[in-house]
Amino acid sequence: MNKVLISIPDQIASRMRAAIPQRQRSKVIAHLIEKEIERREKALYECALAVENDHGLQNEMNDWDITVQDGLTDESW
Repeated sequence: MNKVLISIPDQIASRMRAAIPQRQRSKVIAHLIEKEIERREKALYECALAVENDHGLQNEMNDWDITVQDGLTDESW
């Protein structure tokens, strides 16, 4: 288990102290962070999937692949 120091606005801290019992705060915060991480990972996955399924983009990238090493020669120093 790691300890993490974070800063939150005073109003949120006050509301947290009033609404969440002291011994449950770490668990609640960890749960909220986990849900946010899952949401962001899902959004990233969906973005990557959309790029992967974009056939127009794939065709354009294939066109650019022929330019790899274009004009570059191996120089021996």
